[in-house]
Amino acid sequence: MKNVNDFLDATYLKTPEQANISKLENDAVVQELLQNAVKNKYKCVMIRPEYVATAKQYLVKNKSKILVGTVIDFPEGTANLQEKLSQAQLAIDNGADDLDFVIDYQAFKNGELALVQNQVKECTLLGLQHHKTVKWIIETAALSNKEIIQITALVKNVVIRNFKETDYANVFVKSSTGFYKTKDNQPNGATPNAITLMLENATPLSVKASGGIKTLVEVLFYLEMGVKRIGTSAQNEIIAETELL
Repeated sequence: MKNVNDFLDATYLKTPEQANISKLENDAVVQELLQNAVKNKYKCVMIRPEYVATAKQYLVKNKSKILVGTVIDFPEGTANLQEKLSQAQLAIDNGADDLDFVIDYQAFKNGELALVQNQVKECTLLGLQHHKTVKWIIETAALSNKEIIQITALVKNVVIRNFKETDYANVFVKSSTGFYKTKDNQPNGATPNAITLMLENATPLSVKASGGIKTLVEVLFYLEMGVKRIGTSAQNEIIAETELL
């Protein structure tokens, strides 16, 4: 069996308001995430931008090679290019390794393809120039099957047109924020159908499955499909499952 820890982006992206706790309590949740990450050697910790500098310092102090990832223009993706770039530059300055941008899927759905293509190009360029991994969150729950195919292909084609083959490994298409509100409690994250469509249309870029992944069975299923990263906030439960095997 694959060592699942090597593929996990251990995630905590709630604000104190969303978690219904105080800022101090929220800080403590992030601190616990970092402690567990060092212990379990996850691939990456995925946290909100305001925690990046603290996380980087903690991991360096503990001589850990775990990556620090953060989200840009999260979770709506509707900020303009300059705002996206400013947020990303601040995250880079604070020590982030992975930049997970929310694509402007609303603009895409409205047919503003040139705007979306330009954002993908410029934000990816900024990340790659600083030797960062860039992931584009397409928010599959907001898209039809056809739109998932088209927006995945859009990201891929922008990267192929503008960057070198050696850069491809550092650009991902990612399924979900995990914060999208669906109707009738439909899944708002990774689904086998969405991930299949992404894998079929992202190559040579990699795919990250995220949103609603809570069990070891699901992790292994998506890894077997061919995803290269798994975003989950249930990392503790998943690791506990691996220890029972």
